[in-house]
Amino acid sequence: MRDGASPVSDASAPAERTSPGAASGVYRTYVLLLLTCVYTFNFIDRQIIGILSPAIKNELGLADWQLGVLKGFAFAVLYTTLGIPIARLADRANRVTIISVALALWSGFTALSGACQNFVQLALARVGVGIGEAGGSPPAHSLISDYFPKEKRAGALAVYAMGIPIGVAFAYLAGGWITQTFSWRVAFLVVGLPGVLVALLLRLTVREPARGSTEQGVADTFSGLRVETPEGSVEHGLRLLCSVFPKAMRDSAFSEAATIWRAAKHLMSIPTYRAVVFGATAISFSTYANGTWIVDFYARSHADFNLLTVLFALGLISGTAYALGTFLGGHMVDRFASKNKRMYGYVPAIALLANAPLFLIVLWHPSPIVSLIFQIPVQLAIGFYLGPSFALAQTLAPLSVRALSTAVFFFILNMIALGFGPTVAGVLSSMLTSVFTEELALRWSLTIVSLSGLLGAWYFYQVGRRIPADWANATGETIDGADTQNLKT
Repeated sequence: MRDGASPVSDASAPAERTSPGAASGVYRTYVLLLLTCVYTFNFIDRQIIGILSPAIKNELGLADWQLGVLKGFAFAVLYTTLGIPIARLADRANRVTIISVALALWSGFTALSGACQNFVQLALARVGVGIGEAGGSPPAHSLISDYFPKEKRAGALAVYAMGIPIGVAFAYLAGGWITQTFSWRVAFLVVGLPGVLVALLLRLTVREPARGSTEQGVADTFSGLRVETPEGSVEHGLRLLCSVFPKAMRDSAFSEAATIWRAAKHLMSIPTYRAVVFGATAISFSTYANGTWIVDFYARSHADFNLLTVLFALGLISGTAYALGTFLGGHMVDRFASKNKRMYGYVPAIALLANAPLFLIVLWHPSPIVSLIFQIPVQLAIGFYLGPSFALAQTLAPLSVRALSTAVFFFILNMIALGFGPTVAGVLSSMLTSVFTEELALRWSLTIVSLSGLLGAWYFYQVGRRIPADWANATGETIDGADTQNLKT
């Protein structure tokens, strides 16, 4: 590392540290499960707007394009942009504190959403949720990487990623029942407030681990942690923008901005990292759009079927099939990749290819029962890419920018997938109502956006082709057996 700096010895990092080697397996598991609980609240608070969408639409009289903005762009705009500077801070400061504060913030704004009286107020509350959630996953991924070695990282991060299906399941089950029994306003309050208590538990019981302690001896390949002289047009532009700061802050502000730029360029120059980001973005564009509109789909396309039954079924399927797929994807890759690193790409690619025709049955079969039954294999397959993707974003990144690596990953993914997936689906549905009924317009809209999943499968195939050399460069491991042959081809 440049100037003799070490990711473990940063002066701005907190004094209290522990090595995973000194932590018991029980404590390490406790940390992982608690962080998974935090991620569960992340997705409860993110997904709840989609479950409550029909009730909100009826009470506030919102159009589909407005619901699309609430589900997508309003949340994503600051969630994605603030994630990068917060991750830069997390690469040097106490990650446990950052996650705790972030959890309390987004939980509070979720609870406040229940008091909103119009579209603008609800949009501002969603922006607040996004600001809080920006401080969630990047430091959490970095923490997990310092508790689990790379050989177990896909499995560990798959457990963490199970917060997605568990959170979605809880949002369906609790959100649906509370809305039916009380109101959508009470639902926001009930799912938001417990997160504040979890934030306190996290801060009091989780220790900050030493950075990079699971990978002793691995050289840090990033040399742009301190930038004094701008290089290229972008950095000269950053230098000019930083001139608005007080004179005493200009150099440090420029150095931080240039560091983020150089880190992003370095990461995106890695072919496997780039393919993972684009693959996860493509499939997430589809899953975010469909996940936030699926309740509206059943309410319109199967209006005679009890909506509470639909919510219960979707929650149960998410909490079982989706969670199982997420778990299996990570642990299968950990096992198969010990012999052939290509499995990091091929396992998700096969699952995503299988998912595409199954989801068409979900959308177009006339029976709501058949549609819900086919949600089981769809949800199972869709979880396979999460653990391998999160693991590669950590393992391929230099030690000094691992939180930033996840933030860059999520910036691209969420700005496109979360910001525009639900929004495009809503706008497209509104546009198609001039040709079709409102029910059929939404069905066609979701079918169209689902095609991006096939692009995701192609990118994960590219991950399988490119990973052996990039893995060797990142870890310093000697590649033999099947991977040696992969490098020759």
